Amino acid sequence: MSDEYNLAASEFRSLRKASRKMFEVISKQLDVNTAYVTKRGDHAMTVLSSFNAKEEIIPEGYSVEYSGTYCRMIISNDNEAMTTPNLIKDEITRELEVTSQLEVKGFLGVALKDLNGEVFGTLCVMDKQEKEFKKKDIDYLKSMAEVLSHLIELDETKYNMSLLNVPIIPITKGVSILTIQGIIDNYRADKIMEKVLKYGSENEIDHFVIDLSGLVILDGKFPCVLVDIVQSLQLMGIEAIITGISPEIAKHEVNNIQLLSLKTKTVANLESALEYIGFHLVEK
Repeated sequence: MSDEYNLAASEFRSLRKASRKMFEVISKQLDVNTAYVTKRGDHAMTVLSSFNAKEEIIPEGYSVEYSGTYCRMIISNDNEAMTTPNLIKDEITRELEVTSQLEVKGFLGVALKDLNGEVFGTLCVMDKQEKEFKKKDIDYLKSMAEVLSHLIELDETKYNMSLLNVPIIPITKGVSILTIQGIIDNYRADKIMEKVLKYGSENEIDHFVIDLSGLVILDGKFPCVLVDIVQSLQLMGIEAIITGISPEIAKHEVNNIQLLSLKTKTVANLESALEYIGFHLVEK
């Protein structure tokens, strides 16, 4: 096994959160110590989430070279499942390096697919004791994998939407506009922060105009990430100009100390923001 933990915390949040809750049920149903989900990468299988009832066997984020995994056998199997009462005695699995490292015996794993039928990874259970898994156990684990496939779809959809929901418009060298539309939840907040700071650094931005005219306030709470973005940009030497603050936002945030303490320029609209930077619209 590799010691590399290459799991990105921002990926597959729904899958990880729900699977952790399911694992305890699976562990009791199949009487095993460990249950986990892996994601297949180009060269390795990575554990996205895991549950260890008594003894930690598989930690989250653990990465295994694909050629030396049980997952490869599961995915290549016609039944898309693999089970053995004792990995150490099994003619095929006993030769794998991972078997001697884990010292695990009972094992059952099934393929985990997305809703398009593409292999995402595997759903597996294992135990230090010998376990004879029956057909009903395999069918049970496959049914759990089908539930998780819907969460894979949800996470992939949210990820794709997040790429569209951070619209950065370049104006000229050193000047760009970030337009915020809709509601900002925690997942989207992380994506906006990551993309804006990366974009600002890679494109040598001097001024970032943050347009809030399309922002939707949920439960009367101003998104803290916008304050964090402004402060982070300032630390990078980038001036942030905020525009498009609606009467509703102004009314709710009049006593927001964090927002009011920001040493940043606020203007009514994009035209005013560009004029502040030094651009002027000229009619021909």
